[in-house]
Amino acid sequence: MSARGSVEGLGSSHPLGGELPAVYADDDFAQRFVEGLDVVLAPLFNVLDCLEAYFDPALAPEDFVDWLTGWVGTELDGTEPLEIRRHAVATAVSLHRVRGTAQGLARAVQLAFGVRPQITESGGATWSARPLGPFPGTPRPARRGPHPRPHPAPRGPPD
Repeated sequence: MSARGSVEGLGSSHPLGGELPAVYADDDFAQRFVEGLDVVLAPLFNVLDCLEAYFDPALAPEDFVDWLTGWVGTELDGTEPLEIRRHAVATAVSLHRVRGTAQGLARAVQLAFGVRPQITESGGATWSARPLGPFPGTPRPARRGPHPRPHPAPRGPPD
């Protein structure tokens, strides 16, 4: 629940009294009436004036960070500390780019538990119509790192 609508003494950044036609400029009732509207609209104008900050997880109010976590697809239960929720929103896009990969899984585990796991995979995938078929790939992952480059073929004399 947001408390922005009940900020005591918050003035409107766009008071309506000065925008009334000249015939109402000196009318006490009209000015008091639009002052009441200013009180209602001031929090709305305040949010709209600062709207960019609401989408920055480092600056957004806590209740809006909770909304952002759902908007960007983070899977939090809401009991995490505010800084963890802010970090989850800030890294959501980069995590979605590597989702379903070993790197993505490692980063998600690190975000959730604070430890970097060591992930070993066979490097293969297959499909079978029968259950309990053999696993694809090799039991040990392939060597990672730079692959040796083939030597260029020797050149003959220029034509």
